Amino acid sequence: MKKLLILTLSIMGLSASAQHMTPELLWKLGRVSALGITKDGKNIVYKVSVPSVEENKFDSKFYSIPVNGGNATEVEDYKNLLKDRNLSPDGKYLLSSQEIKVEKVNGGDYYPELDKSTVQIYDGLDYRHWDTWNEGKHNHVGYSPVNDTDNFTDIMKDEPYDSPQKPFGGEEDYTWTPEGNIVYVSKKKAGTAYATSTNTDLYEYNLSSKTTKNLTPNNPGYDTQPAFSPQGDLTWLQMKRDGYEADKNDIIVRHKGMDINLTAGWDGTVDSFTWSEDGKKVYFLAPIDGTKQLFEVNFPGLTKIAIRVTQLTDGYWDVNSVVGFSGRNIIVMRSDMNHANEIYSYDLKKKDWNQLSHVNDAAYAKIKLSKTEKRYVTTTDGKKMLVWVILPPDFDASKKYPTLLYCQGGPQSALSQFYSFRWNFQVMAAQGYIIVAPNRRGMPGHGVEWNEAISKDWGGQVMNDYLSAIDDVAKESYVDKARLGAIGASYGGYSVFYLAGNHNKRFKTFIAHDGVFNLQSMYGTTEEVFFTNWDGGGPYWEKDNAVAQKTYTQFNPINYVDKWDTPILIFQGDKDFRVPIGQGQEAFQAAQLRGIKSRFVMFPDENHWVLKPQNGMVWQREFFKWLKETL
Repeated sequence: MKKLLILTLSIMGLSASAQHMTPELLWKLGRVSALGITKDGKNIVYKVSVPSVEENKFDSKFYSIPVNGGNATEVEDYKNLLKDRNLSPDGKYLLSSQEIKVEKVNGGDYYPELDKSTVQIYDGLDYRHWDTWNEGKHNHVGYSPVNDTDNFTDIMKDEPYDSPQKPFGGEEDYTWTPEGNIVYVSKKKAGTAYATSTNTDLYEYNLSSKTTKNLTPNNPGYDTQPAFSPQGDLTWLQMKRDGYEADKNDIIVRHKGMDINLTAGWDGTVDSFTWSEDGKKVYFLAPIDGTKQLFEVNFPGLTKIAIRVTQLTDGYWDVNSVVGFSGRNIIVMRSDMNHANEIYSYDLKKKDWNQLSHVNDAAYAKIKLSKTEKRYVTTTDGKKMLVWVILPPDFDASKKYPTLLYCQGGPQSALSQFYSFRWNFQVMAAQGYIIVAPNRRGMPGHGVEWNEAISKDWGGQVMNDYLSAIDDVAKESYVDKARLGAIGASYGGYSVFYLAGNHNKRFKTFIAHDGVFNLQSMYGTTEEVFFTNWDGGGPYWEKDNAVAQKTYTQFNPINYVDKWDTPILIFQGDKDFRVPIGQGQEAFQAAQLRGIKSRFVMFPDENHWVLKPQNGMVWQREFFKWLKETL
């Protein structure tokens, strides 16, 4: 172990004269992720990843810092410092997962003598997912002896199903039971049935009998994140409806044979949860009023004590994950629109915060921060809508500023105090732009009804919400009404394409990234068909389905291209199978053939996101170059 001079890593290469945040500075910040509290409870282990634009890669180091704060120390063999959640209760086995070849897909699988063929053969959907083609390989959970980790027992042998779930599942998808069995998450559907359903279940594998039991056979929606209370009660997150990926997410506890929904009566949706050490309450994270905060809910068991949900934190920040406990303090990750994730300790009794990691403090100390304001706007149907307004550093209300309407993706993801390394409001504001970020219809954190209002209404009230937000802020004397732009990705990109034909000359420029442009071809090429079925109301060929027909006609951006009259920049990832490349190509082709100033920036090796450092830098430079040219 060697001492780390605090912040050395994060300030390498940062200019002492920097006054405003730039894309170059953004891509030198350390990215912090906490790994856990050490076995002795004295320290927190965390990773810092720093991008190298020059080498187009990330370098990672690991550190330990006292739970009460202090100097960070670099560590190498960090895994021995942490309790291994994958170690069986009797200490004999380790849980893990491996990708196993299960199905025939390639030409050589069917015709061994033609082993140089590049053919792929499919009999159902799920032939590709997120950014990867299905090669007949599936994630399988298994276990191995502690002293013989190569001796892997596949408990899903020959099954064409995944655990962890692709593409984003990890160790949260499996766990040991207190008795030494294994509980894991899987959607045991294949092909077209897989692509049209969200029905994951919890399965228990008995190591003694070698048998598997479905623990949640009666729930048709998502069952995820299995964990056990200190008393041994199975706990997990559950959505009720099949095909609805953004359904209300509730905490379920199986206690003495009864399933108790701890958050059924609470008007919100849960991101993640952690049991208190005494098993008397559950802490959870959830969006609320344009932020993500820490909550608690008591666990009454089968008594008549009322279940109560209590919000514990509040402020202009996001609480992004719970790391663990230290006495009466809970250790979390926290960010806001001016600061990337750092590790904090929150005193549950005193209700105060203590920042523990300081990876990027020196960098932020050298720049002028933007100002974030919370504003409430009345929508066209008389509702109050929260709108974040981010003002440039050195903001002067006597001046006029170009202003950007930010359209969030999802469409049902929270627009909170997040810190993105692509859609970074701090960088945008630092270049002299005001950002208007409305919590429009579809956002969680404002009640379930508000969250669900966007489904099957993509081009309806939500578009009025966008325009209400920009029109309200544009009344301010410091907004240059002649220089308004609209920007966004995914559903936000759809919003940009739709507004391009329905903005009544409000905007001077548009930027869309991986946006849905043609809802018919989107339905025919996207990989998670349950999403388009639910949000669009069904397939485009159902002529007697009034909801679907409204989606593919009134809400389809392609039907308004004749009204396009404004410059548009289109970013697109070639490996994006969620919103496939044809969406961006169709939009660019339409703009070009209509003689509209337009640019197509294609990333051959990126998916729905931009992950590689040099690609990320190109994205930032093209983004601001376009705004300089057109706004």
